[in-house]
Amino acid sequence: MKNTLVKLLLTGVLIASSSLMAEPLSKMDLINQAKKEVGEVTPKKLKTMLDDGDNIIILDVRETEQYAEGSIPFDEFNEESFLSVTRGNLEWKINEIIPDKDAYIVTYCRRGGRGALAAQVLRKMGYKKATTLEGGLKGWINAGYPVKTGLGDVVLKKEK
Repeated sequence: MKNTLVKLLLTGVLIASSSLMAEPLSKMDLINQAKKEVGEVTPKKLKTMLDDGDNIIILDVRETEQYAEGSIPFDEFNEESFLSVTRGNLEWKINEIIPDKDAYIVTYCRRGGRGALAAQVLRKMGYKKATTLEGGLKGWINAGYPVKTGLGDVVLKKEK
């Protein structure tokens, strides 16, 4: 009995001490974990879904000043399906912007990191079908799809 108690106590101490010594997750660890949890939609798959008229919401979570980089064009699709809220305001405004927790939501940012984290938060807030665009807007561009800019819809050169 005494040996069992000592073993349990030592095991508890080892578990507690190992969790205290664990290194904090890096930014990339958090992003990769989020991507794993929510999955990613390839630009090709998203384009097909848009072309097919699927009922999806495209949510731009970039910062306001990044909008000048362009966006996924929505003129030929249902413009009401293209929404934006900065990542910093997501938790505060999403219930007003998208009240339907069953909506299929694809988040995107510049390169995919914030989009993945945003989709992860949406899932935690009860949005069951939130996912992210693989590679963000850069992934869309590198796949050869146009972006909407102040100059109209343009196809940009692939980034190397």
